[in-house]
Amino acid sequence: MEFENKVLSKEILYKLYESGKTISTAESCTSGRIAEVLTSVPGASMYYKGGTICYSNEAKINILGIDADLIAEKNAVSEEVAIEMVKGVCKLLNSDYAIATTGFAGPGADPGIPVGTIWVACGTKDDIRTMKIEGDEGREENLKNATHKALQFFVEFIKEFFPEPSDMDSVPKPEAK
Repeated sequence: MEFENKVLSKEILYKLYESGKTISTAESCTSGRIAEVLTSVPGASMYYKGGTICYSNEAKINILGIDADLIAEKNAVSEEVAIEMVKGVCKLLNSDYAIATTGFAGPGADPGIPVGTIWVACGTKDDIRTMKIEGDEGREENLKNATHKALQFFVEFIKEFFPEPSDMDSVPKPEAK
């Protein structure tokens, strides 16, 4: 999966570097793995603003500005909290885009939320998409899968804003004389 993550990070590089847009990360369960992949390619400093590892609820509240009542009501491992993590890190680091993760990689979890449940959110402060990952394959595999799926999810998201050129778009146009 390491090779596939490098391919995804290069695809993100091409889209964001050329556009002048920026990205940041807010990671809980993935603990900086997404940031590590994003910054593994030369040129990442042109578009990667930075990231937070908000592992504890206290960090989510104090650093990202997530409402404590939301965490108490929905749980930190929830779609709602993942959404607020994207908004919080976009605001904190003044980035155009963000990727956020929150989940139970294992071994511990809360009643009603099994190990392997991870929420991924990505987008802008105004347009956020979410994805729920389920299934326990062991802590390390859960984290590898979440990192890879989060990057894939973001690439699919930004393709809406930076579509691939059609075959006709790539054909050189004759110059006017």
